[in-house]
Amino acid sequence: MQKQIAVLPGDGIGEEVMLQALRVLTEVGYKFGHEFSTTKALIGGAAYDSYGVHFPNKTKEICAKNDAILFGSVGGPNSERHLEKWKSCEVNALLGIRKAFSFAANFRPAKIYPALLNSSPLKNSIIEKGVDVLIVRELLGDLYFGDKWQKGEKPNRQAFDACLYSEAQIATVTHAAFAAARKRRHKLTLVDKANILHTSKLWREVVQELAKEYSDVELDCLFVDNCAMQLVLNPSQFDVIVTGNMFGDIISDLAAVLPGSLGLLCSSSINADGFALYEPPGGSAPDIAGKNLANPIGQILCVAMMLRHSFSLLNEANAIEAAVESTLNAGFRTGDIFTEGMRRVGTAEMGDEILSRI
Repeated sequence: MQKQIAVLPGDGIGEEVMLQALRVLTEVGYKFGHEFSTTKALIGGAAYDSYGVHFPNKTKEICAKNDAILFGSVGGPNSERHLEKWKSCEVNALLGIRKAFSFAANFRPAKIYPALLNSSPLKNSIIEKGVDVLIVRELLGDLYFGDKWQKGEKPNRQAFDACLYSEAQIATVTHAAFAAARKRRHKLTLVDKANILHTSKLWREVVQELAKEYSDVELDCLFVDNCAMQLVLNPSQFDVIVTGNMFGDIISDLAAVLPGSLGLLCSSSINADGFALYEPPGGSAPDIAGKNLANPIGQILCVAMMLRHSFSLLNEANAIEAAVESTLNAGFRTGDIFTEGMRRVGTAEMGDEILSRI
């Protein structure tokens, strides 16, 4: 198989964790007889230095010519957020690329590895049954894209954000969530606030109507506040969660802390044509950039996710995931997941260990 991949390392630790991910991709190509060619492009602060914008047309053109996008992270130090280079960097870059390619659904898995039970903030008694949840978040609607304004002066300032959803938007992400549940444990949970919000009432109506097409998938519905509580009290009950943009933003970040580190997580954003972007949600972590401290596992798992969902290379994806789990079982840890008695390694060394187990 021959595939072309746009590589957008971005800012902060993006370059160094992406390097490890590309080493893994190359090894998989060699071991399984595939040819993966990559084209690097700039985004975020790195793009601003060259183009004066966070998502330049050149990057958009490169992405459009490739079969998938491997994305790193964007953003700078908090102390420099007032500078033009970093002001609205994440919004311009992330919302820009989502809008440009109509990425309608975000897939965010959160899995607790048996070897890392003690890294989770939850008690072993809560997570001993295993935690493996996939959150499917709608990306193109809600408060992020609705009309908004802020006006007035003290003491009469006002602000307004409109939440708008169409039936088509809800149906697109719902079909994707049901399809994902069919490949997992056949359970889907809708998270909304249908007791108050009209947009949530529409979500519930559409999802329950579409559920008739997926009779093999069990559907239940939870209000968002109850879901947040249940993710802490009993996360093992969840398989796939589907929800809107705002609730998904919050719930997915809550679930992200369950495995013990953001550095372990991957995600994908997919449009109706199947074109997808793969990124670790951990952020650019500029305070540790260039110090060989970052955990590359999330970025490496993005490669596995890409191989599975964009290229249907299941054995290759399984090989990467098995190598990651084997490395963790062998006791290798970057600083974010290190505990006494384990073998502490840096970014490059963790990449070496995973590479050696493929």
